[in-house]
Amino acid sequence: MDFDLSEEQRLLKESVDGLLADSYDFEARKKYMKEKGGWSKAVWGKLAEQGLLGLPFAEADGGFGAGAVETMIVMEALGKALVVEPYLATVVIAGGFLRHGGSAAQKEAHVPGIIDGSKTFAFAQLEKNSRYDLHDVVTSAKKKGDGWVIDGEKFVVLNGENADTLIVTARTSGAQRDKTGIGVFLVPADAKGITRKGYPTQDGLHAADITFTNVEVGADSAIGNPADALALIERVADEARTAVCAEAVGAMDESLKTTVEYIKTRKQFGVAIGSFQSLQHRASDMFVALEQARSMSMLATMAADFDNARERATSVAAAKVQIGKSLKFVGQQSIQLHGGIGMTMEAKIGHYFKRLTMIENSFGDTDYHLRRVSESGGLL
Repeated sequence: MDFDLSEEQRLLKESVDGLLADSYDFEARKKYMKEKGGWSKAVWGKLAEQGLLGLPFAEADGGFGAGAVETMIVMEALGKALVVEPYLATVVIAGGFLRHGGSAAQKEAHVPGIIDGSKTFAFAQLEKNSRYDLHDVVTSAKKKGDGWVIDGEKFVVLNGENADTLIVTARTSGAQRDKTGIGVFLVPADAKGITRKGYPTQDGLHAADITFTNVEVGADSAIGNPADALALIERVADEARTAVCAEAVGAMDESLKTTVEYIKTRKQFGVAIGSFQSLQHRASDMFVALEQARSMSMLATMAADFDNARERATSVAAAKVQIGKSLKFVGQQSIQLHGGIGMTMEAKIGHYFKRLTMIENSFGDTDYHLRRVSESGGLL
């Protein structure tokens, strides 16, 4: 199997790496985090100008028709730069729902806004007791005429504070943990009956807890079948997991590079601590963990094209397990090798560790996905 990037993919990598190198150093990131919503509209505009927001969309919808490999390339670059802009929430997740389940009218209404950077989205899925189970849904969507009325609460909605449109999972029938009777709805974030409580998360992003009280939406708000959308939700969630796996690889890569540079310059007893063999062994182990994660990220990326949903889900779960193990090791070793300074707000390595920790818990932690692999009969 050919793991080399094509010429077009190499150009994409050079383009996004160059853009972020010019506009996204650690000090600039601090400034962006202080802007409204916790991210930079100017940087978002640059991503749009370079066509990065339109990559996965079909050419017929105004995009570039790129695939999972291109998304992997972009997410790795975003991870290296520790980008806070809502690419995952808007392009990967919202874009995934529109690409795989959206009607022609829904695509026409929303995709151009994503591509030109004028619209951002948020995925409102997590509930108070649902943990990582996508089918555990209490929020309800009840028929009212041709439309729907949504009631419920969603928590830790990334970009929920600033999004123009919310993608909401809601139960149209059945009990709380039934795997049928779940719908996905496009809801304007400023709709009557919506209350948003925004806050920064530990890794520097922004999220919101959102309450829906008698929120009325039209018949055209449902993405796919409102009575049986779990398969769509699971597919998009797997794409999101694949994307954060690639982001983690980028963040680990930069963490390792930063740590190696630090131990080459930090002196103890008159010599650089990087000359100590025990620390060289630690750096070597970090490199091995990174490469293991990179290979599994590639597996998850290839799995996006699997026709068999079970095989796709198992491959993505296996990748998330290895990513979780690797990021924990690389993150902790990075802090250890930096010493006390690694825990300060001024040192960027601590911020990488925080983001890696949050990725480990996004869309299912290591234990959750290890159980998924075990139940599927897959081997790690």
